[in-house]
Amino acid sequence: MTRRKSPPFTSIVQNLPATVPFVPPEALERQRGRPLKLRIGANESAFGISPLARRAMLETLDHLAWYNDPESYELRAELARIHRVSMDNVIVGSGIDDLLGLVAHTFISPGETAVTSLGAYPTFNYFVATCGGQLSTIPYRDDRNDLGGLIARAGNTGARLLYLANPDNPSGTWHTSGDLQDAIAQLPPQTLLLLDEAYAEFAPANNSPEVDPNDPQVIRLRTFSKAHGMAGARIGYAITASETVAAFNKIRVQFGVNRVAQAGALASLRDQEFVSSVVAAVATGRQEYATLAVKLGLASLPSATNFVAIDMGSFERARASMDALLAEDVFVRMPGAPPLNRCIRVTVGLPAERALFAEALTKVLATGPHD
Repeated sequence: MTRRKSPPFTSIVQNLPATVPFVPPEALERQRGRPLKLRIGANESAFGISPLARRAMLETLDHLAWYNDPESYELRAELARIHRVSMDNVIVGSGIDDLLGLVAHTFISPGETAVTSLGAYPTFNYFVATCGGQLSTIPYRDDRNDLGGLIARAGNTGARLLYLANPDNPSGTWHTSGDLQDAIAQLPPQTLLLLDEAYAEFAPANNSPEVDPNDPQVIRLRTFSKAHGMAGARIGYAITASETVAAFNKIRVQFGVNRVAQAGALASLRDQEFVSSVVAAVATGRQEYATLAVKLGLASLPSATNFVAIDMGSFERARASMDALLAEDVFVRMPGAPPLNRCIRVTVGLPAERALFAEALTKVLATGPHD
């Protein structure tokens, strides 16, 4: 029987590499034929979800046969109240990744440029490529996003988008609200700042800048995946100008944010005691990792996130250590580009998980390569 030819793909799809931003821990388990002992590489919360969120999500299961509210009305109303903005400034998506895709498809045409840090969150790069955009990168400076370099590159390239995570992933470092307000004031007129604040709950009080919600050059992204512990529910939101939200509504998947996730997110917002307890527990864990690094003759980068980047001294040692930890069934990740690829990135786990990691890293360093 003659096999039919596939209909032609678009030129953009034909030219894309066959890659995805991340290899999931589940794939590592399948490849290795055994489960992981410690899953502390994906910046998931080890502290679960709010009891109020759990109750709300379980109750919502009774109505799972119903479609979700495509407007996420109740959740948007609560987010607008908390952030003191209009509901027209808020859009809900199935996680920040979904929102990154909306931004790219709304603002990037084939051949146009987006600017980001070299080695920053790769999903943004992925969506720029799917739109036929060009990526221009600036290396980290002193292990932080180089705000001046990013702004200058955006001006030099005529970039449509500038992506900035603050606090940053994968470094964990951050800039103050004053730094960010200065950067926003210097944005080239054609450039939109995409400010990813996924780790905002863990950051110092002076981390988040005051931004006019109707500023058409700024989009702020937030998530329920980190401090709220709902990564698997896939829900996040953006705050931006009302005309930008209206544009997103033209192309978003109308029923893309499921009913259970909406209910859980709304309940979690109303349980600030739980979120505060997670933030405090993570701060304790970050300090434990920093102390462990010093004990082992290493250093760690300052972090305002739920993970710590431990400086192994070189790319070769970081890679060997990550592989050796995986052989011990411990899943961590490492940044993908210099200068940060001399580090391994470790999520703050529960106390027992942190103890197991300390034991595994000590063992790996005692038997592995040294600088």
